[in-house]
Formats: sequence, structure tokens, C-alpha cells
Amino acid sequence: MAISGAWEEALRGEFAKPYYAKLYETVKNEYRTCTVYPPKKDVFNAFSYTPLEEVKVLIVGQDPYHEPGQANGLCFSVHPGVPIPPSLKNIYAEMQADLGCPPPRDGDLTHWARQGVMLLNTVLTVRAHQANSHKGIGWEEFTDAAIRVLAAEDRPLVFILWGGQARRKKSMITNPKHLVIESAHPSPLSAYNGFFGSRPFSRCNNYLISQGISPVEWQKPA
Repeated sequence: MAISGAWEEALRGEFAKPYYAKLYETVKNEYRTCTVYPPKKDVFNAFSYTPLEEVKVLIVGQDPYHEPGQANGLCFSVHPGVPIPPSLKNIYAEMQADLGCPPPRDGDLTHWARQGVMLLNTVLTVRAHQANSHKGIGWEEFTDAAIRVLAAEDRPLVFILWGGQARRKKSMITNPKHLVIESAHPSPLSAYNGFFGSRPFSRCNNYLISQGISPVEWQKPA
């Protein structure tokens, strides 16, 4: 597990803090004694796929998928060939309603990440079959630091906050150059409470275009 480049430089202070040393030891022990997702090599994929200087959109998730083969280090994303999880099916349904594009055939969102859409869970690991099992061990402090790094960027960025946990991060985002798009979570439990119809994809792209930034190609190339 490693972070490099501008992200490593921006977060170097976190690695020196006592909470991170404790987090590191806890996670190392969990991988040694339990089944933990995602695979160790994928824990920091959100940072690897989307270098700091390339971020133009941040989507905040919660914790990784906790069933075998699902979690790949990018929030909401799964590898090709893995059944598309319910929340991502709803994201695709809203994308179709918003942009008029057919839903992708798989749940791999790396094409978003490579365009500058950072897909960051607030907790980066989880025990198999136990949702939220790594909540409160220190990941939230670390990912909050990453969100603050982005919030401190003095350039136009879009922050997409779905659900209560993500929306609590809004207080960190104060630069008027940043657009915050928030709604209910795309989970089947809450999607009808304001996620459907929120049009986050077109709103994001309209803002990027207005700032002279290339829009995101949300639809996966065929």
C-alpha cells in the first residue's frame, strides 16, 4: 500500500501522526488475520488512478463493497464481469435519465477515474461480509485530510456528495470556485428521496464547461 506523487507530498503530514501509525498496524493485522477487501494492492487506487493535479471532480463514497471480488479501491466501482451492485445500478439509471445514454454493461468506473473523477470512500478497507467493520479505526481522519487538500485547491472543482455521510463533508468546502452537488444516496433505500432527478452528471459538466474545463465523458466508450 503506497501513495506517490503530489498526493504523497500533500498527505505526508498525516503519515507522521499517531493515529496513522495505529491505523497502519490495525489494517496490517486485519489483512494477516481476516479476509479484508479490497486486495492490499488496491487500497489506495483512488489516489493512484487520479493524481492530485488531475482531479476535477470528487465523488465521496462510504466503505468498500464487502463481498468477494467486488471492491477495487474506487467507490461504487467493481471490476468487469462482477454483477453491478444496486447503488451503481441506480447511478447508471440516473445517468441515463440525465444524459440520455444507455447504461454501461459493467460496473468498472476506471474510465471516470482516469478523466479526473476521484472516487474516494471515506473508509478504505472492510472485513469480508461485514459492512462498516473498519469504521472508526482511523480511515475517516485520513480521507478527511484528502478532502481538505482538494478543498484548499484554488481552482474550480466539483464535489459530488451522495448521502448523509458524504454530505457532512460539505462544511470543509468553502472556496466559491468549488461547486457542491449533493443529494440522497443512490442506495435502493434512499434513491427515491432525492437522488433520482438530481441530474448530477449534467450539472457537473455544465459547471466544468463554464470554467473552461473539459467535461467528463460519463458514458463508457463502446
